[in-house]
This record gives sequence, C-alpha cells and structure tokens, in this order.
Amino acid sequence: MKLRIKKETSYTYARPVSFGPHHVRVFPRADLSVNVGKIDFSTGAGGDVQFRQDLFDNHIAYCFYPNPSASLPFRLEMEIEVREKNPFHFLLDPGGLQIPPAYKPQALEILQPYLSPAGDCKLPEPLAPTVPRPTVETLVNFNHWLHENLDYIPREEGEPQTPAETLAKGSGSCRDFAVLLAEALRRNGVAARLASGFVWEGDKPKKEKRSTGAMHLWVEACLPGAGWIGLDPTNGVLTDHHFITTAVGRFHADVAPVSGAYYSDDPVESEMSSKVSVEKIP
Repeated sequence: MKLRIKKETSYTYARPVSFGPHHVRVFPRADLSVNVGKIDFSTGAGGDVQFRQDLFDNHIAYCFYPNPSASLPFRLEMEIEVREKNPFHFLLDPGGLQIPPAYKPQALEILQPYLSPAGDCKLPEPLAPTVPRPTVETLVNFNHWLHENLDYIPREEGEPQTPAETLAKGSGSCRDFAVLLAEALRRNGVAARLASGFVWEGDKPKKEKRSTGAMHLWVEACLPGAGWIGLDPTNGVLTDHHFITTAVGRFHADVAPVSGAYYSDDPVESEMSSKVSVEKIP
C-alpha cells in the first residue's frame, strides 16, 4: 500500500517575535515494513534545518531561526510504501506469558523508566493490578475497555489530561486515552511508552474515523519475546500497517510533533492551525 501524507502547521502572532530552537517529530521511524520514497519538509523565518536523532532514535528536524517573524509555518509532504502487518504475529517468551511479565535483569535496566507510574490515581477494577493474567488477553481487554467506556473528544492543543482527570470526566482526546493506558500498564508491571504518528483510516466508515485530519497518539508495550507492541485505545485495536510511527518516548513532550518557544518583551496573542491528510495512492 502506498500513501501520500501531507501536514501543514502554522503559528501566527499579532506582531513579529523571536524564536528559540524548534524540534519537529513528523518523520517515520526506522521500520522494515515502511519504505520512504519521498520527503519534502520546509519551515519559515529563514530557518536553518538540521536533521538528527534523539535519545529515543526518533528522526527530528532541529530548526533554528535567525530572524523575527509574525508567522512560523511547517510543511511536510511525503510518499511512503507500507507492507501489510499482522499485529498479532509474535511469540512470547515464557516470562511474557502472564502479566506482570518477568523481565530479565538486563532488560530491566533499560526498561525501568517505562515501568514507573506517573501518579497514584485509583484505577477502575478492569484496569487495576490483580492476580497474574494471560498477557495478550489482558492487553486486548485493557484497550477495549478504554475504547468502550470513554467518550472520544478531539482536542488539537494542550497537554494531556492526567489519568485521574480522564477517568473522572469519562472522556478525552487520543493523547488522554494513551496517557491513561500507559499508566495502567505500568501499574500492572508492563513497560509502556507513548507513540505518535499518522494513521490511514480510508477503509473505515466515516462515523468511525477518529484520527483523520490530525496526528495521532497511542501506546507501545514491551513484552518479552515480542518487543514493542502497539496498542491504540482510541480505536480499541492493536496497531498494524495503517499506523506510521514518527516518535516514541516516556512523556508526551518526547513525542510532540512540534515543540519550541517564542520570545517577546510583552505578551503577544498567537494562533495555531494544523491540518493533516493521509491518502492512499492508486
């Protein structure tokens, strides 16, 4: 399957401002099932773009701006080819057959940051730690419970809600769902990280599309024998070739599509607009 992905994000200000370095995380991570054929990325304000890899091996555009400006655009167009992927095509080691998994000592040294819960909110019974349970069945049930019991409300800007806020409201955006699932997994002894990227939903009925027009956020769980497995609680599925991962990390700030700051002597009103299209190429 070939896809054409376009993303445009623009920040506008009431008057020219100065910019600190901006980090852009919109490029596919190394993946044997993804072949990148074309990438065209640009920004404004005379920006100097340097492509690097961060601590999580995400491909990032580090953008530096020598000139003040009243606008800051980011534009991406790329064409990629993805191979069909069965999300259940893995075998678990004996230590991964039940939750909590029995990670080997060498793995624990690396995974410890992904095993530390962020807070102490009270999880509902279906997500709370209990006696050992079958791994795959439990992860599917967690994913399904969030999808069925929380109302999806799109929200383009702002930090994720805390898990406690999402549970109290009974609703949230994709990043709220993902942060809650990651917290539940960690509380159950499963190493979890956040993942962001693009999703192709062209083969779904319109009423079921939750990721069209924006980037998406989901979760990856590390399972002995299987490695990192993607879980999307917003749609209640394990991730397959419809999901193009652009960044992974411990916190939302590690995977945000754009991060940076602007400077001015006085407060300046600003606006952000963004649009994303993911289309299948015949």
